[in-house]
Amino acid sequence: MFPAKPTSRSILFTATIFFLLIFTIYVTANEDPTVEIDNDGVDILELNSDNVRRVIDQNEFVLILGYAPWCARSAELMPQFAEAANKLKDLGSPVLMAKLDAERYPKVASTLGIKGFPTLLLFVNGTSQVYTGGFSGEDIVIWARKKTGLPVIRISSSVEAEDFQKKYHLFVLGLFDKFEGHDYEEFIKAATADNEIQFVEVSSSSVAKILFPNINATDHFIGIVKSEPEKYTAYGGIFEKDTILQFLEYNKFPLVTILNELNSARVYSSPFKLQVIVFANSDDLKNLIQPLQEVARKFISKIMFVYIDIADENQAKPFLTLFGIEDSENTVVTAFDNRMSSKYLLESNPTPTNIEEFCSRLLHGSLSPYFKSQPIPDNKEKIVQVIVGKTLDDLVLSSPKNVLLEVYTPWCINCETITKQIEKLSKHFKGVDNLVFARIDASANEHPKLQVDDYPTLLFYPVGDKANPVKLSTKSNSKDLATVIKSLLRAKEDVPKDEL
Repeated sequence: MFPAKPTSRSILFTATIFFLLIFTIYVTANEDPTVEIDNDGVDILELNSDNVRRVIDQNEFVLILGYAPWCARSAELMPQFAEAANKLKDLGSPVLMAKLDAERYPKVASTLGIKGFPTLLLFVNGTSQVYTGGFSGEDIVIWARKKTGLPVIRISSSVEAEDFQKKYHLFVLGLFDKFEGHDYEEFIKAATADNEIQFVEVSSSSVAKILFPNINATDHFIGIVKSEPEKYTAYGGIFEKDTILQFLEYNKFPLVTILNELNSARVYSSPFKLQVIVFANSDDLKNLIQPLQEVARKFISKIMFVYIDIADENQAKPFLTLFGIEDSENTVVTAFDNRMSSKYLLESNPTPTNIEEFCSRLLHGSLSPYFKSQPIPDNKEKIVQVIVGKTLDDLVLSSPKNVLLEVYTPWCINCETITKQIEKLSKHFKGVDNLVFARIDASANEHPKLQVDDYPTLLFYPVGDKANPVKLSTKSNSKDLATVIKSLLRAKEDVPKDEL
């Protein structure tokens, strides 16, 4: 018996099943990639080379974190990014949160403009904007909401105000009986231009009092609220965007800012020209913070006060190295005047009284800048004198002799060759009484009259004109240098014969 001949209906059914199977495979292969769900149920889209363009083109707002798995800063930002994603989701934000492993997909990263790690980019209708906000979860939320059309939150009831207070530790309050007019418009402009602080607006003075208890105005009021002892600061200027923003720049920081990775960019870019930085261990800070805040309160809007954990090598060591005290374990008080690129060191005990006097002198310009110096060495019987910051005046600038000074650093590749030449020349000119050979390590010693950026550098300080040293070529050989030195020495009878 032969099998039944297939009918057209069965052929059609088989073909339909086949095409459905092919379609299912195609759709599955082209679905959006992995959506990672963290412990809080936050959706963060994982981008790759296949879907990145589609995701950007099909969504109005996409905030992308470009990271590298080995990058420590990326690892620190990742939980903050997830926290922001969670908050934005709760707020019903239209921003799609996504991340890209830039090491795995370098071409995609390059196309998007991701050049370092971590990088945050906001795409609005396919066009990217560089992220300019802070790096805490709250900072990311505020920035994203402002850039997607919500620069100000409007509060109408006491319940809303109380709920708002629980969520935000730093905000700007605007009280207006009507949300219109010049003053209100400038408030909105300031809110839109600012990238870091959440703005909130109310029309009821009773609601405003919940957020700013000591408010006296009933209309047209702006104030900044912080979660620290100096909590409430009212604005007293004219209602112009730039003036409001300037007020915020000088008042958004706490009395003493505790520096960390999340706020470092904000601190470094602050408009304060005078900064006092205190280094101490975390245990000492507990006893120091309150008296330090009392000192800081006397210099509000004039001096920025910053605390850095002295045990934090990433934050503390670069600063302490500037003073040559990178190994210090005790409390250190320093200051910077960014108008003149000057630095200062409190060399007495860091008591509140001494710190206050130090700050007062900084403010009035009566502090002497600090120049680091190694300990004074013993130069007896040394053919090449070792100069340090503390001895450059006496041994070089005020010396009754001509001085040839070699300026070097330990990390300088070409310095070793020059050092050997100087030692050879010092022996050659040993019988010349009015010539001294010397060297100084510029990485460990500073002096206001020694401004050198290129190493090695050879400077000849002639008798009678020490203010105008002659720069010698470091590319010359020993014989050529000897010829130049002889020409600079005016007492020809003291010049040795040319046998080098």
